[in-house]
Amino acid sequence: MAARAPEPQVLLCLGALLARWVAAGLEAVVIGEVHENITLHCGNISGTRGPVTWYRNDLEPTFLLSSNSSLLPAKPRFSLVNASSLHIEALSLQDEGNYTCREVLNETRWFRVWLQVASGPYQVEVNISTAGKLPNGTLYTTKGSQVDFSCTSSSRPPPMVEWWFQAPESRIEFFGSNLTVSCFTLLQMSRNLQGNYTCLARNTLSRRHRKVTTELLVYSPPLSDLECWAEMSPRLFMLKLTCRWDGGYPDPKFLWTEEPGGVAVGTSKLGVEMLNRSQLSDGKKFKCVGSHIAGPESGATCVVQIRSPSLLSEPMRTCFMGGSVTLTCQVSGAYPSAKILWLRNLTQPEVVIQPNSHYLITHNGQSSTLTIQNCSQDRDEGYYVCRAENPVGVREVDIWLSVKEPLNIVGIVGTIVSLLLLGLAIISGLMLYYSPVFCWKLGNTIRGQDMGDVMVLVDEEEEELEEEEDAAEEEEEEEEEEEEANEREELPKEIHKHGHIHRVTALVNGNIDWMANGLQALQDDSSEQQSDTVQEEDRPV
Repeated sequence: MAARAPEPQVLLCLGALLARWVAAGLEAVVIGEVHENITLHCGNISGTRGPVTWYRNDLEPTFLLSSNSSLLPAKPRFSLVNASSLHIEALSLQDEGNYTCREVLNETRWFRVWLQVASGPYQVEVNISTAGKLPNGTLYTTKGSQVDFSCTSSSRPPPMVEWWFQAPESRIEFFGSNLTVSCFTLLQMSRNLQGNYTCLARNTLSRRHRKVTTELLVYSPPLSDLECWAEMSPRLFMLKLTCRWDGGYPDPKFLWTEEPGGVAVGTSKLGVEMLNRSQLSDGKKFKCVGSHIAGPESGATCVVQIRSPSLLSEPMRTCFMGGSVTLTCQVSGAYPSAKILWLRNLTQPEVVIQPNSHYLITHNGQSSTLTIQNCSQDRDEGYYVCRAENPVGVREVDIWLSVKEPLNIVGIVGTIVSLLLLGLAIISGLMLYYSPVFCWKLGNTIRGQDMGDVMVLVDEEEEELEEEEDAAEEEEEEEEEEEEANEREELPKEIHKHGHIHRVTALVNGNIDWMANGLQALQDDSSEQQSDTVQEEDRPV
């Protein structure tokens, strides 16, 4: 036989009683969570209990179940525990409301319970704007940027949101909580704001909470320019390429390529690549491309060009026995810098000269000097080799050192002075021998005339006296005399005397009158000599 529903009159009475009970303040609050089970107790009474009936109070009271076995429960999820408490399985949001328990023992008692159903928080999500994402899911932003934070969740009632921050190797800091607004903004991000951001959503009814932690990194691009260079590795046969780009976080990535062609040599975070000699040639270029996650997008580049060394040195040097000499070797055009060695090119040309008391070696940049002290001909004379070597190539230059005995400087100077004095004496003697008149006139001129006037007489004998012919040829001689007289009238400066010719040369500097007097006197002297000659010719033989 099916159970009957309570009569309408009974429900009306129940409603009136509940009104009086509520007015008396006899009400309990129970909080349950969605999808969970809950038990509502019928008062705080221990001991014997009478029959119990549960109602749901909405607009009108609704029967739920009773301890009377003849009345079936309204829903299978409802059941009695200990014949008094209402047990509800798999709570839903619709189960929230007021419940009333009626107990009949000696008297009828009413107990009211207010059931609140909480939900969540579920699906807590954190959103950080203007941030990129790494392959592992970590978020990052750039230094100096503005970042917006927000946190959302599904909850009933709306959750209380709390934000927590923890920097690396630091304690947790509380950012604050808000019931209605779950977002905030950070301006001018810096490295000290890098760390874990935690959003905690708490249900105000159930006190249940969920939290989501998100790591945010603050990156900064490099501040300096990209630099690259090449150097010789300690193993000598390897070329070390290095690329640096300081000031950024995290470290940039580097790619070395061979130019032209762009063939990749290697990629690394350190920017260091080792190349053997088979990969090198004179004049080859290598380009380093630096890239950073924070920018710039195009990255940065620099180029190095390797060169083999060139050598410059004096091919020959001389050292005096017991003295010292310095051999110099200058390297140019080498990149990376070359290693300079000195060798002795004798029976063992590959033996490197080691510095000691006899050999002093000094390096100054790409210049090297070898100083040999206390030179000895047997030990030190010969070829010396200056070798410059870098990973690109090797160059050598030979220097010949000759060792000689010291020179007698005093004897050499004395010999030179003696030769000079002897030469002056010879020249003076020749002048006196060949030009006595010149010396005599020069002496008189210096003693009696102005130093600005100089007269030089030269007596030149052009031909020897001819032997006189026979006295019988007098007529021919007279004809010759007449011809000579005619020639003297035409050329007064030429005077014939027994086949001799006297030439007069005058050099006058500043005294014209003296020169004229001198010429007149010379002509008079010539006339006298001519008259004497005529008289001698008229003299009978």
